[in-house]
Amino acid sequence: MNERHRPLSLGNLRAFEAVARLASFSAAAEELFLTQSAVSRQIKGLEDELGAALFVRGTRHVEPTQDAQILLRAVEPWLARLDAGVRQIREKRTRRRVSVTTFASFASLWLLPRIEAFQRQHPDIDIRVSAHDALTDLDDPEIDLALRYCSHEQAPAGALRLFGETLTPAVSRQLMERVRAGEAPPLARPADLARHTLAEEDDHRASAEYLSWRHWLAQHGEPALQPRRWLYLNFTYQQVQAALAGQGVALARVALVAEALERGELVEPFGAAGRITSPYCYWLIVSPASRARAEVAQFCGWVEAQAALTRAATGEEATPPRPAR
Repeated sequence: MNERHRPLSLGNLRAFEAVARLASFSAAAEELFLTQSAVSRQIKGLEDELGAALFVRGTRHVEPTQDAQILLRAVEPWLARLDAGVRQIREKRTRRRVSVTTFASFASLWLLPRIEAFQRQHPDIDIRVSAHDALTDLDDPEIDLALRYCSHEQAPAGALRLFGETLTPAVSRQLMERVRAGEAPPLARPADLARHTLAEEDDHRASAEYLSWRHWLAQHGEPALQPRRWLYLNFTYQQVQAALAGQGVALARVALVAEALERGELVEPFGAAGRITSPYCYWLIVSPASRARAEVAQFCGWVEAQAALTRAATGEEATPPRPAR
């Protein structure tokens, strides 16, 4: 085999990653349950295979060379995915698990409040929720499905539409009671928002155009209105928390606060007239590698049933969910 195409030893690569991460041969040896001399031999073997020095050895620490940094950028994600695949295989032999990725506000406001019901029905299935706003690749072996927010054009083929997007001004019940008692400024028409604090999502993605107060105000004949003050927040769930705390008026996503509205914890001061829609929707996307597993199918069926309840609660037309093109 051509020397340039010969595969590198996995053991040598693990030793290299540990030394580079810990900046120490002795610490790497302890982590890998090897002797320091064994780790040194593995690094020397890798350097011989590559024909390049990987570390500058000092008295108290080691420093990776430029070649080592190039190799580390390739090795770290590869080892992480390898370990994730091994964990998934091992876990399949013990407990059943479904791994879900979604954005933080959807997890906090929609998924987590409901998930106990699924676990009561399926006590033998563990759920792992990875909540962050960075999109996770569904090629990741640790991810079974994604619950995402995007337009129909952006949804990948096979994505199942759960429900659409409707927005409405919302305040706490306590604030609305103060308004009705004359203890807070009136809140009967859009122009009254000039005397209130507006909680705004501080987001620069394309969808922010439809989630902004500026868009809502323009739709209601008040494009130049300035509120008493702005309260800028990073996430949707923070806006909802601010409204619940009586700190201002949130432009809430109805699908995510339907239960709070039903319980009266949040109130729509302008009623149905204050609602607007956007071209964005919520979607269920299943990893092809996970689709055949029974526990994934059970969880997806449960999500679809919960989505139907949300569509009913928000007044969305009772049409079945449909896949993207």
